[in-house]
Amino acid sequence: MENEQQPSQKKMDPAELVIPEILPVLPLHGFVFYPGMGFPLQVSSEASKQLIDDVLLGDRMMGLVPSRREQVADDDALGPDDLYKVGVVGYLHKLNKAPEGHYQILVSGTKKFAISEFVESDSYMRAKVVEVPMEVVEDKKIEALLFNIRAQFTKLVGATELPQELVATINSLTNPFYVAYLVSSQLNLKLEKEQEILEITPLHDLLHRVARELAKRLETVEMSNQLQASMKKDMDERQREFFLRQQLQAIRKELGEGDDDKVEVKELKEKVAEKGLTPQARTVVDKELTRLERIPPSSPEYTVARNYIDWILDLPWTDSTVDTLDLTTAEADLEHDHYGLKKIKKRILEFLAVRKLKEDIHGPILCLVGPPGVGKTSLGQSIARTMNRKFVRIALGGVRDEAEVRGHRRTYIGALPGRIIESLKRAGSNNPVFLLDEIDKLGNDFRGDPSSALLEVLDPEQNSTFTDHYLDIEFDLSKVMFIATANVLDTIPGPLRDRMEVVELSGYTQEEKVAIAIRHLLPKQLEAHALTADDLEMPTETVGALIASYTREAGVRNLEREIAAICRGTAAEIARGRTEKTVITPEKLYDFLGPQRFYPEMKARSWGPGLATGLAWTPVGGQILFIETSKMKGRGGLTLTGKLGEVMRESATAALTYIKAHATDLGVEEDLFAGIDLHVHVPEGAIPKDGPSAGVAMVSSLVSVILGRPVRQDVAMTGEITLRGDVLPVGGIGEKVLAALRAGIKELILPALNEKDVLEIPEDIRKGVVFHYPHTIREVLEIAMEKNEAQS
Repeated sequence: MENEQQPSQKKMDPAELVIPEILPVLPLHGFVFYPGMGFPLQVSSEASKQLIDDVLLGDRMMGLVPSRREQVADDDALGPDDLYKVGVVGYLHKLNKAPEGHYQILVSGTKKFAISEFVESDSYMRAKVVEVPMEVVEDKKIEALLFNIRAQFTKLVGATELPQELVATINSLTNPFYVAYLVSSQLNLKLEKEQEILEITPLHDLLHRVARELAKRLETVEMSNQLQASMKKDMDERQREFFLRQQLQAIRKELGEGDDDKVEVKELKEKVAEKGLTPQARTVVDKELTRLERIPPSSPEYTVARNYIDWILDLPWTDSTVDTLDLTTAEADLEHDHYGLKKIKKRILEFLAVRKLKEDIHGPILCLVGPPGVGKTSLGQSIARTMNRKFVRIALGGVRDEAEVRGHRRTYIGALPGRIIESLKRAGSNNPVFLLDEIDKLGNDFRGDPSSALLEVLDPEQNSTFTDHYLDIEFDLSKVMFIATANVLDTIPGPLRDRMEVVELSGYTQEEKVAIAIRHLLPKQLEAHALTADDLEMPTETVGALIASYTREAGVRNLEREIAAICRGTAAEIARGRTEKTVITPEKLYDFLGPQRFYPEMKARSWGPGLATGLAWTPVGGQILFIETSKMKGRGGLTLTGKLGEVMRESATAALTYIKAHATDLGVEEDLFAGIDLHVHVPEGAIPKDGPSAGVAMVSSLVSVILGRPVRQDVAMTGEITLRGDVLPVGGIGEKVLAALRAGIKELILPALNEKDVLEIPEDIRKGVVFHYPHTIREVLEIAMEKNEAQS
């Protein structure tokens, strides 16, 4: 019974109609009949046709009430509970009886009513009704709402296929209720919402509700129109592209050029056939090539797939270099490139020896730990050259993203493999020497932990199946020789450190630095500055003076800078016209480098009771550490200065506690401490200092100032102490020994349990050095304190 609604051609005034107390009720199916509307209805059931006959002979009024049961079309099957309680009084204008047996009637809606109760009837439903008033209120808000509804409805008609005549009808209606009901009838609302609008009595609430529903409908229509326009545009572009491609193919065919994309795929297939790929890589490439054939070359997916295939084909899946297994030649090459470093050279030669006996041995994973400038990075290059392998280096300092190691997944725009795969592609072989530089300076943040990603790379049991996120194919890294470098081990996570063989590189001695400068640094800088040995000569004693007076480091980087400065000065003199050879004597260093920068530390200090020389380890090598103690009148206080860390402050407290507990054995009056204050200071106060290894030096300094006996100036010491007087082992012995030698000290006090560490120091360094290995503090004091006249 749904028909297009239109204003009724009324022959009566609805205001003059008087609603009878009892109305016959005609059920409506699927729509609501609003007041002021009029359109034809079709009546088919016998009960409803009887109702029309009776109404036509009476006052022509009937109740039009929607049915709740939309799926039931037979009026005879409906009961009172199936109808809503609010309806519209319909006025019957015309009746046509069709030959098929149904009625065609023309009805208009007049007033609203509410059903109070149904009354008994033999054929059709009848009900007692009460009129629902439709009071028109003159109000500016009402006028504003009406204006908004008319304006929005005009936009809706323009955006849809609704008849334009509806706009004129809306504008001509003067009754606000009729305006609201006509607009509501055109919004395609569900039956429940249309009935809710019919049941609203206040005019203001009715207009508000209709305005909201109109705005929703208009928004939906506009979004639908935009979507259709976008789809049409995309369709037009695709059709245009299709036609252009058809034309391009026809042109190429006429020119005899063929399809470039097919030629490209054919070339790739030929490369795949020639390339030595693993079975898994071959399967993946074949699948990608099949996919590539179906993708248009102009599609972004084509470029992504092509890049992926190129990466796979460029990797050295089975390409290896042949190792040089002549141990004599390898040893000579290592000696030529680096002076000293016997421990690491021995390890490389051992690997080559085993490799000579067993071809499928996994590459070693070494971690070279030592201060800056001792040759860790250059040693990796030398190892690669010695073994006839390619060399690649990755700088890990500051790397915080896991994708730097394992790559990005291909789902991301601009995805690339990680540095491991990228470096292997650059190397062109699957067995290079791979240097992971500054591995102790890896970071981590919200993007992941790169040190965790390296666990698989550096595990010999896992790296044969290393999988980069971009490739998603297993790559065998077991043939790669990984060498990591670090300044300290503390910042390397435990699981990662456990996967590497740690080789510690101590700093160089004075003699080693001199040899390195003459054999390597000076020739390198002469060549860099376009000089020859005929232009500049630097005798051995000059190099020694340069090292002692202008550098203080474990390595040789600053030494190389100073030699470069001398070469620049010489080049400048030659450029000015000087022709004779320049011989640099120790006295001439001032002319090129300026005033002496460093002085022997022992000579620069006055000596007396309360001073002791300790040994410290730093990330840049070892150094000597002076402990100064003064006493004054006081109440037994202890002051610590010199920017000492918590552990070092605790060492000082433990040292004083030991002295107080063993005052009688040490010859100290027990009541002395109540009348004095002690002040311990460690010079270079701007530099933070921490660690337990200064314990023995602090005890010696405190005992020295209390007894008034100096500590021997030619002795340096290190070791942790306990309250019971034991001396415990410490680390960094190699660096500390070198620091003592640089300061001219050749008698050292070390913990007894550190004797094994001394044996690892090269013999030429230990030669001429006297080592003492005390177990207790008493033994330390007996060695360190100067003898008084009575003892001597």
